[in-house]
Order: sequence, then structure tokens, then C-alpha cells
Amino acid sequence: MTTHRPERESVLHNWTVQSAWDGPEIVGGEGARLFTADGRSILDFSSQSECSNLGHQHPAVVRAIREQAERLCYVSNAWGAAPRARLAEMLLEKSGDAGGRVFFTLGGADANEHAVKIARQALGRPRGIVVARDRSYHGATHAAMALSGDSRTRDQVDPATFGVVHALPPYAYRCPFGTTTPEACGARAAAHVSELIGRIGRDEVAAVLMEPNAGTNGIIAPDSYWPQVRAAATWAGAYLIADEVMSGFGRCGEWFAWQRYGEAGRPDLMTLAKGLTGAHLPLGAVVMSAAVAARLEDQMLLTGLTFGGHPLSCAAGVAAMEAYESEGLIERSRRLGAELFTALRALQERHPTIGDVRGGHGLFAVLEFVEDRRSRAPLAPWPQVPLMLRRVLTDAMAAGVSLAVRGNLLILAPPLVVAEQDIADTLALLDRLLTAHAAPHRP
Repeated sequence: MTTHRPERESVLHNWTVQSAWDGPEIVGGEGARLFTADGRSILDFSSQSECSNLGHQHPAVVRAIREQAERLCYVSNAWGAAPRARLAEMLLEKSGDAGGRVFFTLGGADANEHAVKIARQALGRPRGIVVARDRSYHGATHAAMALSGDSRTRDQVDPATFGVVHALPPYAYRCPFGTTTPEACGARAAAHVSELIGRIGRDEVAAVLMEPNAGTNGIIAPDSYWPQVRAAATWAGAYLIADEVMSGFGRCGEWFAWQRYGEAGRPDLMTLAKGLTGAHLPLGAVVMSAAVAARLEDQMLLTGLTFGGHPLSCAAGVAAMEAYESEGLIERSRRLGAELFTALRALQERHPTIGDVRGGHGLFAVLEFVEDRRSRAPLAPWPQVPLMLRRVLTDAMAAGVSLAVRGNLLILAPPLVVAEQDIADTLALLDRLLTAHAAPHRP
């Protein structure tokens, strides 16, 4: 008779101390809710890893996976597959990249790695420098860690070895340039990118890779930032790569976050994953402009993945994109995100421990907690999670709501299908928990 070890004893879990892992066993889901083995219903207010944009077990996506599995589960990228071709067409249409191409990967980290490979090959700068950003996250493979400005993995990799230079972030609440307004911080941070490129040498830079909006770093750049970064990359003759792994597919109120800026924010390449299938199956992608694709047309592409463009995953991606469109979820995210942001600002007025509220372009918002609003002293050194937020997290889960924290940040990113009443109830719960756990703070 086979005995089964519990998961906490057999699986190495992401981003956790193994001896402290005690996640619930999930046996099902529907919409914004997950169901546990012991009979509980949990409202998923972080879309898991900010990826379940369509909620859980979306019927149309599940049906598409089943139907594709009955026809064809796998064929390599060297052979054609209808769902792969259809999904590429849909992505190029929604991004406005007519004449471009799509390279499919398995997820976000390898999408970012391949975007850099493609940019370097297309420009003929095989060891060209990539300018990325401090306080960013692009994945946890070695090259993706090098691209990331993440304090958790800084000791594991030397960015210079991978040809990566980091710029200071457009962190308006704690502006590294000492500015006093968000717009000034964004402009100064973008100018800093240009200055870095100038010091490196324009002919040495292959790409500028950054997140246009949402990310687990909790920094949302002011509107002055992204268009000026676009201009800096153009000035350098380098490619701008938008990491839309988290910010894409309605999370920030647009198909892709850069679209808020129109043509002034258009990247040369963008990377996708997470919401690409609504997290129903693993899939990533690099979408490139016609100009980039043209440079590769008569070259051997010097990379590949066994499961790149997996037909089953691509079928899920096609169904996911159809669902975003037919259910009006991009527009819904924009509307509900604005309402959520207004409600969070009102919550900030009642709780002095909330130092800053960021986001609001879609269903993505960040609360930064402080010891003192005047000094902006954090509750705990970054990236430690303060005791107060750990208690809020624990009590919220006991009340049936899953929230996400990172350091002093509470990250709110529910599925785009979340019920409006569930948003209101979660905000009321958060109000009660902050009242219960936040010590008296100075305004």
C-alpha cells in the first residue's frame, strides 16, 4: 500500500521558508473564489500571483482546453498548429503591431530572456548592454534575476556578467532624486536613463527593459516617465522592451499598459505571460514590431524551446482573449479600478498608517504602510513584512479573503470578474482589520 507524504514534506515551494509553509489545499474554484479541501470558500483578492485575471475555471477557457486536447495536445514549433497561429494574429492585432511576429515561451521569465536575445540579434549587438531598473522584477532564472533589481536575489547574480545596468527607479513617494512631485520624479528618473545610456555609449546599448506599470515592486511610475523612456531608447538606437507580464490583459485598464500613452509609449518588443491564458495553462510570449521582425527575417533564430507555442496552451490563450473581449473585461477593469482607487483614498483618510495609495488605472492598487506620515518612516526595513501586515493577512484569510503583501506594501489585484459587492466587502474587512491591528500613528 502506497503512503502519501503531505505536500509540506515533499514539495519545494516558491519564495517561502519550507518549514513555515502551510498553504491550504485547493480543490476547485469559480470566478474570483477558490475552494479548499476542508470546505471553505476563499475570495482571491490577488489573482494568485496577479495572474488569474479571468478568475478560476473560466468555462470558455476550460472548454477550449478540453476540445484542443481531444484534437491535438502537442506538436513542436517546427510544425504548424492552428491555435498558435490564431493567437499570434490576435496579439499582433491588439498591440497594433501589423507585420510583426510573436515568439512563444513558457512563462514570463523566459519571455524576458528571449526578448533580450531577440533585441541583441536583431540589432547585431550580441553582447549589447541592457538598461533595466532597480526595484523591478523580471523573473527568477539567472538572466532574469540579472535583469531584475530585486533585493531578494541580488546576492545570487552579478548583473554586469549578463550585460545589465540598472537605473534608479521612478519611486515618487521616496524619490531617489529628491524631487517633490510625482511628475518631476518621473521626468528626472527618465532623464537618468538617458544619462546612463550616454555614459555607457549609445552604440553599446541594445535594449531598455522595464515594466510600464504594475509590478510586485509596488512602484507605479508617474505619467511623465514612460514616454520619456521611449524617447531615450530611440535616441540610443536601442529597442524598448515593455515587460507586460503582470500589467497586460486588463490589469491596468488596457490590453497592454503602455497603450495609455498611445504611440508615444509604443515599445519595440513586449513580453507577456500570466493573463495571456488567465493562468489556466503556462504560456509566455514576446511580441515584436514589424521593424524588429524584418531584421530577423533572413537570419537563423538562435534560440528555441521544446514547448514554445504549445498548442494546448495557445488554445487557452485564444479563448482567454476572446473572453476579455466578449465580456468587456478590459473596460470593466478600468471602471472598477478607478472606483477602487477612490475608495482606498478614503480608507487612507481614516488610517494614518497608510502612507501612500498608488495605481487605479485598472484593478491593481498598492497601499504603502508607514510608521509616520510626516517622515514616511517604513514600518519595517525593505523587504521585511511588518508584524501588523502579517496579522492583517492572517485575519483576512480567516475571514475568507486572500490578500498579497510585499514588504510594507499591500497589493490589491482581484480577478477582473470579481463581483462589485466582493470589492466593497473586502474594503470593509480591511477597514476593520486596520483598526484592530494598527497602533496609533501620527498623521
